[in-house]
Amino acid sequence: MQSAALEAVRYSGGVLEYLDQRLLPQQERMVRARTVDEIETAIKTLAVRGAPAIGVFGAYGVALLRDALTSDNEFNAAAQRVRNARPTAVNLAWAVDRVLASHDMVAEAETIHREQQTIDLRMAEAALELFPMNARIITHCNTGPIATAGGGSALGAIIAADRAGKRVSVYVNETRPLLQGARLTIYELHRAGIEATLMVDSAAAIAMQRQKIDLIILGADRIARNGDTANKIGTYGLAILAAHHGIPFYVAAPRSTFDFHMNSGAGIPIEERHATEVREFAGAASAGEKTPVYNPAFDVTPGHLITAIVTEYGIVRPPYGESIPALADRPNAGVLL
Repeated sequence: MQSAALEAVRYSGGVLEYLDQRLLPQQERMVRARTVDEIETAIKTLAVRGAPAIGVFGAYGVALLRDALTSDNEFNAAAQRVRNARPTAVNLAWAVDRVLASHDMVAEAETIHREQQTIDLRMAEAALELFPMNARIITHCNTGPIATAGGGSALGAIIAADRAGKRVSVYVNETRPLLQGARLTIYELHRAGIEATLMVDSAAAIAMQRQKIDLIILGADRIARNGDTANKIGTYGLAILAAHHGIPFYVAAPRSTFDFHMNSGAGIPIEERHATEVREFAGAASAGEKTPVYNPAFDVTPGHLITAIVTEYGIVRPPYGESIPALADRPNAGVLL
């Protein structure tokens, strides 16, 4: 049975609210953000997460702060705190910069939000041809409506394919260490009435070997001009496994996720998060408190491992050194509204 999609970010009458994704799936709770501390913390703690969603949230947050802070110096410092709250996803900085350059910040933030909703619909339409009937799919992390503040990128395409009669089934990586797949993706797929099976991240190889997987599709946080793609940690390993098994590996991401100034993924900053995310599980210690931890939140998949990239302008295919720079010349998403 299908349920209405969750609303990730809401702005009305000067009030900014977000769905606290840390509480899912046990609780659906909208929380109000009033100050730069609350906005920055919501992004840093992954209460709001997903590259497009934090872009929308950051845009509204900066617009809200412009009205709240009378000092230009104080406002500029606050806006930079929001812009830099998470370094890997390019959407946040892109959205904040766009709002800062506008004459009406609230109107610009609202436009960015509407654009994202339209973009997600266009990506789903473009991706439909990639799904065979009864497709068996692997996805990683969370790319649904709560990750984009729209209809979802990769997960939105999966849901749209099922509703178009493709009758898909999805194997969902739990996505350690914060379990976005287990907590969020499974939740959204079940709400959409789609058959979904949860597995530990390290089961992906045997799933490809024994479960007749047709394709892998997931999102992105930043894409360089040569197709190198930063996404949730574990994506690179999935791409290597897909190449070994001859399975198409697709990325779904809006134009705003492309960093046209970055020639390769070597320059993409990789956020490293706190060791407690790995040393603890469900609030209980799973390793000694002094155990050294390497906890990158993202990895970079080389473009040559990516079969195609789905955007609101259609499917981008190799050679990415030619097709991605050509995308830079396309109009801003506003023309899609």
